[in-house]
Amino acid sequence: MSIENWSDNILVVDLQDDPAFTDDLSALIEQVEADKEVAVVLNFTGVNYINSSNIAKLLKLRKKLIADHRRLVLCELNTNVWGLFLVTGLDKVFEFADSVATALASVQLTPE
Repeated sequence: MSIENWSDNILVVDLQDDPAFTDDLSALIEQVEADKEVAVVLNFTGVNYINSSNIAKLLKLRKKLIADHRRLVLCELNTNVWGLFLVTGLDKVFEFADSVATALASVQLTPE
């Protein structure tokens, strides 16, 4: 599993293409439900495509985090994945950063 506790209240998740993507997001959603204090950084370096069920899981994760005033930042998206977020309008729904370091700094400096 690629879920790492970066600090006491920040999880960094290194995502890969399916089937690992689906498995990791399912595990992450369970972890987020159990720990109501964590913020999440999703690293998309290993993701070359996402499908509709992946998007649904991302939206479910976002909903759970936002409900508890926690942050979700997506980073390191390649051109294909970024294009999907743009075409679907989800670029206005999710928060993005260029790199993991930038995402971590953003979460630490501007908690919700």
